[in-house]
Amino acid sequence: MSSLVLLVFWACLVGVVVFAWRRGGAPERIAASALLAAAVLVESIHAWMPKPGQSAALLVVDGMLAALRYVRPWLGIAMVLEGVQFSLHAYFFVVDKPHNYFYSLVNNLVTIGVLLCLVTGSFQAWRQRGAAGK
Repeated sequence: MSSLVLLVFWACLVGVVVFAWRRGGAPERIAASALLAAAVLVESIHAWMPKPGQSAALLVVDGMLAALRYVRPWLGIAMVLEGVQFSLHAYFFVVDKPHNYFYSLVNNLVTIGVLLCLVTGSFQAWRQRGAAGK
């Protein structure tokens, strides 16, 4: 079951990234690239890094995503969600608690929320370009 969920996650992520690259503007393309890079980094961290260092590495990845500098409403919401995820990783890092169901649930809901924000932003940019062309 876990590999099916991971496969669905990657399919959704790649679909959102392709949509953002085809229909979004510069902010959506940069955000899509950053999300894809962060997802690859997170998977690499989980696969190759020893457990004791994973939490700190995940905090660094979250911090990198916070460096996006465009002013768009969807990006503001995505950054709030990333703040929630950063706080989640910080909490589990500070209390040295192993990842549990709550961690997975919040982490996955935040990721879904960020992907939805990116799709919304890409759709809005696509519509704005279409309206400008009329």
